[in-house]
Amino acid sequence: MKFHEYKIDSGVCTITLNRPQIHNAFNDELIEELITSFTNAQNDNDCRVIVLTGNGRSFCAGADLNWMSSMVNFSMEENVADSKRLAALFQTINSCAKPVIGKINGAALGGGVGLVCVCDYVITHDKSKFGFTETRLGLIPAVISPYCIKKIGHSNARAWFISGQRFDAHKALAMNLVHEVTSVEDFEEKSNEVIASFMQAGPNAMVEAKKLVFEISNLEDKTDYTTKAIAKLRISSEGQEGMNALLEKRKASWINE
Repeated sequence: MKFHEYKIDSGVCTITLNRPQIHNAFNDELIEELITSFTNAQNDNDCRVIVLTGNGRSFCAGADLNWMSSMVNFSMEENVADSKRLAALFQTINSCAKPVIGKINGAALGGGVGLVCVCDYVITHDKSKFGFTETRLGLIPAVISPYCIKKIGHSNARAWFISGQRFDAHKALAMNLVHEVTSVEDFEEKSNEVIASFMQAGPNAMVEAKKLVFEISNLEDKTDYTTKAIAKLRISSEGQEGMNALLEKRKASWINE
């Protein structure tokens, strides 16, 4: 039995957490499934955009309690090895070359917020709840912290990591955890609009734009990188098509409308 769903339709790969009876909490099996699916989506030429969402009322409640109970008697070495697989999941999604849209259909808690933080664009509805709830269990959001601190900043991390308090979607928007909040009634329609908007962009250009965001802050000679990056795209077949479409007042070939 698979704990998630994977489908590709018209360039959109939808990866859906599918353990609704336990709020899509993850265990070691789901972790491995997601690593495989994101790797496959990145390497699939039919996939241009990846959408991560969940079935049921929640997006992801973090770690499965039954899975956590199996670790109670783990040694230090066993705990480190287990945590490294979880770290591999977040790294796989975060470093995925293709754009990842988080369609957050409900509560995202603990490690579930970590999944939110490794998405490129996040939309949710106003009934969703969020929380770095680990301290309420005597733990800390250690594995997800590099991605979450980059997303919400040092001050918000101090406030919410330490307290473990839950907060609503509008607070999540204010701290840059999510990009858009809709009503529950409009959630599907607005999510489809976001996906359609991404599909207007050139497939290779999206990959290169995401790469630019990651690369630019770590470079000393930014001018050399940026000038070569734009020159490379200008002479590429996709860049030529995009510029010609603009000049000829037509839609680019990758727009399926």
